[in-house]
Amino acid sequence: MSTPNGFPLHSGGCVTRSMEGGAVQDLHAKKAGKAAKMEAGDNGPLTFDDLPRVGTSLNEALKLLPGELKANMKIKSITPRPPRKPRLERAASLDEKSWRRWRRFRTSQESLTDPNETSSSNGSLQEASLSPPIRGRASPCHQFCQQNSLHSCSPDASEASPMGKSRGGPSDLGKRASEISSAFGGLLRGKAFMGGKPRLAQIMPARPLPPVELNVASHALRTANRIDSDCVDYLHHSQHKFGRVSSSLSDTRLHGNGVVYDSCSTDSMKSTFSLLTPIRSKDVRSRSYLEGSLLASGALLGAEELSRYFPDRNIGIFVATWNMQGQKELPINLDDFLLPTDPDYAQDMYVIGVQEGCPDRREWEIRLQETLGPHYVMLYSAAHGVLYMSVFIRRDLIWFCSEVEYATVTTRIVSQIKTKGALGICFTFFGTSFLFITSHFTSGDSKVNERKLDYNKTIQALTLPKNVPDTNPYRSSSSDVTTRFDEVFWFGDFNFRLNKDRETVDSILNQNPGTDVSKLLAYDQLTSEMSRGSIFKGFQEADIHFRPSYKFDIGKDSYDTTSKQRTPSYTDRVVFRSRYKDDIQAIKYSSCPGIKTSDHRPVFALFRVKVRPGRDNIPLAAGQFDRELYLIGIKRRITRELQKRREQKDQRSSSICSIS
Repeated sequence: MSTPNGFPLHSGGCVTRSMEGGAVQDLHAKKAGKAAKMEAGDNGPLTFDDLPRVGTSLNEALKLLPGELKANMKIKSITPRPPRKPRLERAASLDEKSWRRWRRFRTSQESLTDPNETSSSNGSLQEASLSPPIRGRASPCHQFCQQNSLHSCSPDASEASPMGKSRGGPSDLGKRASEISSAFGGLLRGKAFMGGKPRLAQIMPARPLPPVELNVASHALRTANRIDSDCVDYLHHSQHKFGRVSSSLSDTRLHGNGVVYDSCSTDSMKSTFSLLTPIRSKDVRSRSYLEGSLLASGALLGAEELSRYFPDRNIGIFVATWNMQGQKELPINLDDFLLPTDPDYAQDMYVIGVQEGCPDRREWEIRLQETLGPHYVMLYSAAHGVLYMSVFIRRDLIWFCSEVEYATVTTRIVSQIKTKGALGICFTFFGTSFLFITSHFTSGDSKVNERKLDYNKTIQALTLPKNVPDTNPYRSSSSDVTTRFDEVFWFGDFNFRLNKDRETVDSILNQNPGTDVSKLLAYDQLTSEMSRGSIFKGFQEADIHFRPSYKFDIGKDSYDTTSKQRTPSYTDRVVFRSRYKDDIQAIKYSSCPGIKTSDHRPVFALFRVKVRPGRDNIPLAAGQFDRELYLIGIKRRITRELQKRREQKDQRSSSICSIS
């Protein structure tokens, strides 16, 4: 039985021919014999003895082979000794369907190997290790024609060799069978199938790979470090950063699953896609977070850790103030307040100050945690009467904070309920000290001096810091608390008004329904006092482009329509100062008109703040946060989401029937 291309099908046969230093006359004699057979109409089988011998040029051999391969060829089938799983039927057969099946088998074998490693054309990994390495990109036909001698696998052919070489052993026979299979497979791929694409020979390694133990890593570790195949960007990042794994690690199953090793250590393999920096054992033995220096690599608050989390050494801070007017009812949704849509990303730190807070302070903090979600934890919260302040920070950053301290100042002693005064919270983040103050100054249109007295009393009586050391004591003043910290944010209901009557203010607001409020700010008391230097010395305020935050009718967008007809004013403000120039940059300064449960609108500001490395000689918070609040807030968040989905499902499934 023969194939469509003329080869008889056989299994386990070894096809060889002798190429020796014969005379050119033999070649011409063979050609003449073939021509005579063709003229006589002889269609007898063509044997391998008719193939050109050594001495024929490569071009002549290439001209003869394609035509002769199409003819019926008589192949001597013998049983090799041993050979070692040659599988020659896949390489020698020219049947189209068998050839496609072989290529699928070949692809499945290559998927288990390293892309830089190749195997022989018959798809056997064992035979690939026996074949000699090929340097360069030589074609399969060129490899076939450059063999010094190809002997028959039968005993007769071996003994009849004119060179008188001894019979090869079983290992030699297996090796030569692999070589012949590889050569014929490449030849048939390149020449026999003229309609298909020719394939170049694969590059073999320069030298055989050294053996490696199979237990390079446990199965569980391989599974844990497997990366999803669809993470193309992560894979590209890892290859660019770490390069290829060492070729000595020839366990190709690990290579193919996206596992990358650090420092060629297979016992401590880790995923390169983790943001956590690997820690060497000797560093764990030697480093001490109690004794660190500013630039030491082992310092928890040093430059190395800071650059790892903040390469540009800038953090985002959200600062907000809101006079809640003591209302029990809280807004249904705080997303517009805490998570405005203008910035693309949430901030690293959230500080919210409240004046005349709601009666249930804990409920207010739970609502804040519920809104910010599981990425944030409440580092600290404090209260002074109805003054509340809450500090939330990203949960990854709590380890770089010092102990949190707070202090209070009362400016209205006669009042039983502390509604006026100041509350300050301070801590150090890496090597930068922060002070946040929320205040409620004296109210009244004409009481500017009283408000300035509230300010002066606050900066003198606020006893901070206590245990946390000053980062720069040479630039501090004992009479002004704001000089003892690197970055200071002061926010609250300062109660400064517009020195203009209601009619004039309304006419300006009606003329400029947009954000042009420059005419109103010309009458602002705080802007005037700051320009004189009588209050908030050294502080700055971002440009205002929002409408006055006071005084609204509750639940409405209209200003006071009661008989008092209070003048709209910018009573709620956020100001800041820094020890170093340009450390604080205001990104956004606005109000939240969507929250209407109070006569004040919340006011917030977004900042980019420069952070410096520090020393490990400060009392650390050591990951302190309100765990109970965190769990309650997350549970509330999940419950709210499930309830929303249930309502949407009920709404889709409900139907309305009308009777006419």
